[in-house]
Amino acid sequence: MKLEIELDIPYAAAGAIPPQQSARLTCYLLPETDRIPDQREKPLVLVCPGGGYAYRSEREAEPIAMQFLAAGMHAAILHYSVAPNRYPTAALELAYAVQHIRRNAQALHVSHVFIIGFSAGGHLCATLGTLWKDPIFAAALGDDFLWKPDAQLLCYPVITLGEFAHAGSRECLLGPNAPQALIDALSLETRVDADTVPTFLWHTVTDASVPVENALFYATALRRANVPFELHLYERGVHGLSLCNATTATGPQHIEPDAASWLDHALRFLARRLRAVPAPASASETRSR
Repeated sequence: MKLEIELDIPYAAAGAIPPQQSARLTCYLLPETDRIPDQREKPLVLVCPGGGYAYRSEREAEPIAMQFLAAGMHAAILHYSVAPNRYPTAALELAYAVQHIRRNAQALHVSHVFIIGFSAGGHLCATLGTLWKDPIFAAALGDDFLWKPDAQLLCYPVITLGEFAHAGSRECLLGPNAPQALIDALSLETRVDADTVPTFLWHTVTDASVPVENALFYATALRRANVPFELHLYERGVHGLSLCNATTATGPQHIEPDAASWLDHALRFLARRLRAVPAPASASETRSR
């Protein structure tokens, strides 16, 4: 079942300027079946496509969602705001989307919420996965902390806004003259702590747009904070590989059979999370994790 959900987000409460068009979710929900009663509730993977915070790449949206559907999970795509909207607009939209899914988990038959982001969408996911305790979210969304994802998958992500930053993403997110304090605050490798959510990362060493240092910095920070993570680095590949095959390729540069293994690794990573992390039973339990 395909379901379109408009998100009624309290932007002003978080100090964000409301965009002209609010964010929305496109949800793909697997049918419920009485023949497998212990699988009525399924995890949902929420997709944040990349695009440098300037647009949302279709190559990293529905084709990704379909892969998780095929793996027996619900999927959704967040159509988040991009430039000229600035931080924290998109981050608030993602937090609200996760909270909305959790608050409606029974009706949607959702057990867990995982987030996956590509490039700048990876920065968006890592913002929530790293900074979910930031008061900016509670100011707009209350104090239930239901926006904390169960895990995050970061695909050739923008992480740092410093030396190895993708300059276009930084400018679209923060504007051309952002104060250094804000740049530092959203260089997410500096913000990781023990409460950062379990993380799956993959990147290519030859990525000329978002240097591999982004993934390396974040993985190092996760290790120091003792956060469960998995990192895969592939020898070759341009930026924006998506599924690394003909399904999402615009040319031969996007076909990298070796790197295409990221999806199988990611599914196994999520399977381990499902065995290790129970679905949140209450808001207070979510807050304590």
